[in-house]
Parts: sequence; structure tokens; C-alpha cells
Amino acid sequence: MDMKIEVQEKYGNAARQVRENSSAACRGPGLGCCDPITSNLYGHAEQGLIPENAVLASLGCGNPTALIDLNPGETVLDLGSGGGIDVLLSARRVGPTGKAYGLDMTDEMLALARENQKQARAENVEFLKGEIENIPLPANSVDVVISNCVINLSADKDRVLREAFRVLKPGGRFAVSDVVVRGEIHKQVRKSMLLWVGCIAGALQETEYSAKLANAGFTDISMEPTRVYNIEDARQFLTAAGIEVDEIAAQVDGKFLSAFIRATKPVAACCDPGCCSTA
Repeated sequence: MDMKIEVQEKYGNAARQVRENSSAACRGPGLGCCDPITSNLYGHAEQGLIPENAVLASLGCGNPTALIDLNPGETVLDLGSGGGIDVLLSARRVGPTGKAYGLDMTDEMLALARENQKQARAENVEFLKGEIENIPLPANSVDVVISNCVINLSADKDRVLREAFRVLKPGGRFAVSDVVVRGEIHKQVRKSMLLWVGCIAGALQETEYSAKLANAGFTDISMEPTRVYNIEDARQFLTAAGIEVDEIAAQVDGKFLSAFIRATKPVAACCDPGCCSTA
């Protein structure tokens, strides 16, 4: 099955579960990727600020809004915004003079996000339908690009990063949570672990992710591990997949992690019409 179709089906199903029966949302076994990856990412104070269904629909691997400075009046774009949790949290921080966009390709998630937006009475929020490889916003139009464990699902990460660079204003910040891999790992082990950690295989090695950001034009690139997964985290999943867990422990422990990835679009990098002042 094409990765894009598989992602749409998976996240569409998640949105339907939340809308039909909140108790059967990500906490249920049907999604197969909840604990310890997607649990306990948001504090009680944050959860109290937004609708419950926005929390239940969260399938990320981090909390990007907690690790980036957002200022009143700024424009934020969330790539793969799902049920809208990070968009709604960002909207509160940029205030009524700011703007928070959410971009998602799944109709069910967009419908859920707009319900959550209405419930939260967030007037400075807009959810857009589209793909993260083709962002439907003009160049140099946002101050911050965030994302929560979505870029690893794209089959064309280079294009995603180029698009993120394009829409950022000079000096704009890239601040995403994502799953990355540390070091070389046997192909079969890597595939099985990524099906567990990333839900759908596709995570990059740390060095490869950094190189792709640099190739897209970003500077000030950094990666901060937020959760490191060990063999016990994945034991049940791997055993069910027929893998002898204890035999591969050394290839797994400490090599799959969620990370907070930061980068900056240089101020002098812009050559787009209307971006640079003329003498």
C-alpha cells in the first residue's frame, strides 16, 4: 500500500474513533502506537486549556509548543496538525494579534480539528487541507513551523523541508518533534522497530536529518532527545511480530528516540520577490 494512503487511513480511523467514542481513542489497542510514545506529553495545565478530543486525537511523539518560544503577534504553521492540539496551544500563545495555521490532508482529522476550534472559540486559527510536501501558503509568510511526529511519515522529506524553508520568513524558526534513529541497525530490526515507534516506518538517522535540513538551507541545526526507547518499551509489539526480543536487545536499546529538532532560516537567505529590500 502507498505510504500516503496508509497514513490517511490510519489517521482517518483515529479521528473517527475520537468522534464516535472518546474512550476508544488513542488509548485503545487499535492504533497500536500509544504508550510509551504518545502518552504523558502534555501537562494537566495544557490539557485544561483545550477540548478533550484534541488531546485524545493526539498521536505525536513530543510537545513542540513546550520547547519553542512563541511571541504575541507571530504566525505559526503546524505540519500535519491532526486534531489540532498544537495549533490551539500555539494560538493561545501568539494571542489575538497572531495566527495559527494547521495543515492536514485527512478530511476526518480536519473535521475533528474544526470542531475543537469551535469548542475552544479560537478565532485566530485556520485549518487548511493539503500535503506537507506542497504547503498552500505563500513564501516568507510564517514565523515558526512546528510539527509533531509527522515529517517521518513523508516519503519525500527533502521536499517537506524545502517547503518549510520556503514559507518561513527570514529569521524564522523550524521547531519539530520527530522520531529519529541513532546509528546503523539491521534492516529487519529497523523495520519492526519503526513500525512500532513511528507507527509507519520512515524515520531518519540523526545525521541524515541534519544533513537534509542543511541542504534545504537551514542553519543553527540542533537535536535534543526527549524520549529514548529501549527494548522493554517494544517487547510486546516485537514478540507479537515473531521477533526474538532478547537476541536483538543490543541493536535496539538507546537507538530509537523522539527528539526536538530546531533550525533557523537565515536572515540573508531570502531571494524571493518582495522579501528583500531594494536600494
